[in-house]
Amino acid sequence: MEAAKKKSPVKKVVLITVLLVAGFFGFKKIYFSVTHESTDNAQIETQIIPVLPRVSGYVKEIELKDFDSVKQGQLLVELDDAELQAQMIEAEADLQQAKTEIVNAEASLQNALSTLSVNKGNVTLNEMRKNKATEDLQRDQRLLNDGAITRKQVDDSKFLVESTQQQLNISKNEFTAAQSRIAILKANVQRANDAVKIKEAKIGQLQLKLSYTKIYAPLSGKIGKKNISQGQFVQAGTPLFSIVNDSTFWVIANFKESQLQSLTPGKKVSVRIDAYDDLKITGTIASLSEATGAKFALLPPDNSSGNFVKVTQRIPIKIWIDDVQKYHDLLRAGMSVFIVAEKK
Repeated sequence: MEAAKKKSPVKKVVLITVLLVAGFFGFKKIYFSVTHESTDNAQIETQIIPVLPRVSGYVKEIELKDFDSVKQGQLLVELDDAELQAQMIEAEADLQQAKTEIVNAEASLQNALSTLSVNKGNVTLNEMRKNKATEDLQRDQRLLNDGAITRKQVDDSKFLVESTQQQLNISKNEFTAAQSRIAILKANVQRANDAVKIKEAKIGQLQLKLSYTKIYAPLSGKIGKKNISQGQFVQAGTPLFSIVNDSTFWVIANFKESQLQSLTPGKKVSVRIDAYDDLKITGTIASLSEATGAKFALLPPDNSSGNFVKVTQRIPIKIWIDDVQKYHDLLRAGMSVFIVAEKK
């Protein structure tokens, strides 16, 4: 009986201690939930840029390995450009031929202009001859009336007027034809110049495609797993690998819509990374999304049906990490984090 009485106070002390500890932690948790907003639906984000070829071709050289660090402008991949180089030689030859056509067209035009000048002179000369023959005929007719000359001489004068008129008509037709030829030859010159511009544009396109056979890093960072090997044929627009920007990190936290009242831009928050639980990091709220996460889904929910069940939505919030360069070597995109913000 005495032994039982001695044990009973210990049980009471243990029970009271357990209740006090449970009450303390319970109160602490309740107090925390009342004074803070938190979520574990958050992760670290950064820029991830896919590297895509802009032309198709066989991989000639690969200047990197998986997870290598790269600098902006660094040569990453080189495609075989032998076929494009052959097309360039052909295009340059076509361009030289087109330029020769310009020279020929301009020479023909100059020759036609000279001929036009001669034709114009012939028209003027034949007009003068015709006018003189007409005056001679009029004079001969007066002389015939006076009996100073014979009828044959007047007939010869009439024939001369008719022949000079015929020559004038021929020279005018030749002048008109030469003018029409000038318009055609000018069009030929313009066509030849346009052909040169087309050939030059084609060469420009080939030069651009040749430049695309060398793929450079669009930004500094680290690459992920590369999906190509030397000698492989790649299509234009096919992702080769991605570059992860390892200099800029932020957090996207998805808070419930009922938690947003105290979450405003500029507010300081606590950021706890699951991988480094003892690391104390702070952040600053940058902005709140204008739509819930569900609105960005491939198939957004439609609550227009009669069987409606209200679901608390989450709003993505962007958070800048304070002094991010200090944790540069520890942060990785996609890491899970826990965000805590005081209610104020």
